[in-house]
Amino acid sequence: MDSKSTSDEVVGVIGAGSFGTAIANILAENNAKVILYIRDPAKTKKIAKERISSGQKLHENIEVTNVLEEVPQQCEVIFPMVPSANFRDMIIKLASHLRPYHVLIHGTKGFDLFVPKKQKINANNPLTREHVKTISEVIKEETSVLRVGCLAGPNLARELDQRKPAATVVASHFDEVVKIGQKLLKNDRFMIYGSRDLIGIELCGVLKNIIAVGAGTIAGMDLGENAKSLFISRGLVEMVYIGKALGGNAQAFLGLAGVGDLIATCTSNLSRNFTVGFRLAKGETLDEIIDSMDEVAEGVKTINIVKQLADSYKVRCPITETLHRIIHNKMTIQEAHGYLMNFPFRAEIDFIDTVEED
Repeated sequence: MDSKSTSDEVVGVIGAGSFGTAIANILAENNAKVILYIRDPAKTKKIAKERISSGQKLHENIEVTNVLEEVPQQCEVIFPMVPSANFRDMIIKLASHLRPYHVLIHGTKGFDLFVPKKQKINANNPLTREHVKTISEVIKEETSVLRVGCLAGPNLARELDQRKPAATVVASHFDEVVKIGQKLLKNDRFMIYGSRDLIGIELCGVLKNIIAVGAGTIAGMDLGENAKSLFISRGLVEMVYIGKALGGNAQAFLGLAGVGDLIATCTSNLSRNFTVGFRLAKGETLDEIIDSMDEVAEGVKTINIVKQLADSYKVRCPITETLHRIIHNKMTIQEAHGYLMNFPFRAEIDFIDTVEED
């Protein structure tokens, strides 16, 4: 039986999706009192009564709330776990209650797309990094918070809930943030690595979702493990080239948050993005799949954004381009795999010479 918290530390989690709930439980098991914010009042009431969130039993050290400002009022360290489409609106509402002493470590694996209403994206004014932000950049833009970090790695929420071994990366420009994340989250089944490459680690978490959608189509077509391995390895190379164009570096993609997360999301039916690709290959439409899913599959949005960014920065990304055609009904999945099997891919790992040494 779990013991009551013996710590005076109160930690906030914003968002009660599967990953947010899993992180809240890990924090609570490590003897922190956790304030878990849930946006919907009816859902908050139901979860408070039943003590079940996203199919996971809530630890007794977790208190749920529907009042957003309660989180920064009671917690110095906050873990926002909100889909990218809702993140900026949430952080704007939270901003007036945040102070420079707060620490935010987010777990959102998606981009924020912001184009001013008066500005139109076209050939003369293409989409650039000015319009596309990582979540840490959104936090810095909208709040007074200085100490920002992110979580990224092979962290399938159901396996975390099942208490299976896993690891994640806490990335931040501040060593203190990494140490805080390690202190709060590390236990005998959850290893916590650290990184100073905040943007690179964020880009890993975002870009691997594209490749996971594609890997799902291979599984859905039953093309075999050789084909899936080929696809994943080519996907990693594409992630590096796109990531470098967007401000990351190759090192991040070769670690746990890159290739580690890529393997997990490209090989497991617990991955939402993999599931999207699998169901597309089985003949369902994208609208049918999205409408039936309880949580957001970030990869679909990311495909659209990265395709435009790749065009702007003249980066050739055949996998992303092909998936873009698929989700916009310009190519069938069968045609796509034939196209990629005949695509003249560049040298195997010609980016390796550009990896910077410590």
